[in-house]
Amino acid sequence: MKEGIAVMARESGSVGAPLLVLAKVSAILDCFSAEAPEPTLQQIIRGTGLPASTCQRLVQNMVREGFLDKDGDTYRIGIQLVRWATPGTIGLDIVRTVRPILHALRDETGETACLYVRDGAHRTVVSVAETRHVVMRPFYVGQVMPIHAGAPGKIFLAFDPEARAAIQDAELTRFTTHTPDSWEQLDEQVELARSQGFFAAFGERNSDVGSISAPVYSHTGELAAVLGVGFPVQRVGPDDVERLGPAVARAAREASQAMGYRPPEPHPTAARAAAAPPARAGRLSAAGT
Repeated sequence: MKEGIAVMARESGSVGAPLLVLAKVSAILDCFSAEAPEPTLQQIIRGTGLPASTCQRLVQNMVREGFLDKDGDTYRIGIQLVRWATPGTIGLDIVRTVRPILHALRDETGETACLYVRDGAHRTVVSVAETRHVVMRPFYVGQVMPIHAGAPGKIFLAFDPEARAAIQDAELTRFTTHTPDSWEQLDEQVELARSQGFFAAFGERNSDVGSISAPVYSHTGELAAVLGVGFPVQRVGPDDVERLGPAVARAAREASQAMGYRPPEPHPTAARAAAAPPARAGRLSAAGT
């Protein structure tokens, strides 16, 4: 790693070269955001304003050192930077508080449990309890995904008043045949998530991946994060929603309580209604099936 830093430092011949190179590396990293997580080299060159040859050499060195990953013509933040960032995220109160609940949910369901926070029109994984199944779909800390596709995003849209505004002017990119590509369809899914208290989606972002998610509230009663499980659709399907949906919702309630959230006391009329014999329950709904 020191050798890689030294190579980048030789990009300038002055005594202050290391500081100058760090500024250039910082400018390159600034080209990556939740809105544009995978820029091309040309986009990085334009974004930094660096000479093309200098920018290309630095990007190549950053790939070699694991600062960046190259995928075809695009680049993304490398796993090495993610590893360095992980200790910082571990210090976050919500990540530290919810981690045991994530592991318990993983053990109960057998599937990968994730915690998400929202950044504009995207959701980011901040904690993961990985499944022990051999067949799995990878989820990792720092993974960024759009909020209109997949179960976690529907929870953000249902319970975070600012989430809808964040995507109002964005295109509803269709990743698969199950991705909602109209506001009417998306609004129906959001309303279902709000009424159920959780949401299940299958094949909306990747055709072979499904997810079930529920809201986590802070002590102020605002949405703090979204908790859920992700899985390959070959193993978990719509028939499993009746079993997994309540488990995810229960884990989210435990996480909310751990964050200091206390649900409001029900109105006396509502309390009497809750004590009445329950009506015959219908089949729990899932989207993207």
